[in-house]
Amino acid sequence: MEQESKTYSREERLRGLVQQIDAYIDHYHGGSVEFISLEQNVLRVRLGGACEGCSLQAATLKGWVEGTVKQFFPEIISVELG
Repeated sequence: MEQESKTYSREERLRGLVQQIDAYIDHYHGGSVEFISLEQNVLRVRLGGACEGCSLQAATLKGWVEGTVKQFFPEIISVELG
């Protein structure tokens, strides 16, 4: 029996990637990242947990989250707090 392959939208794939990043940040640092919206090529996320009020929040957002997202989705212009 042949399996049907499901095609996921760009938003669904981005949500999945953000969930993977969230699992890593939660496991190693106690923080979280949540997908908020995708508007054209700007991804909005919410940082939580240990990331709230952390002095390295900007580095996590731009370096870690945006850097990883752009590796898989180079058309994304930026990742911003939503």
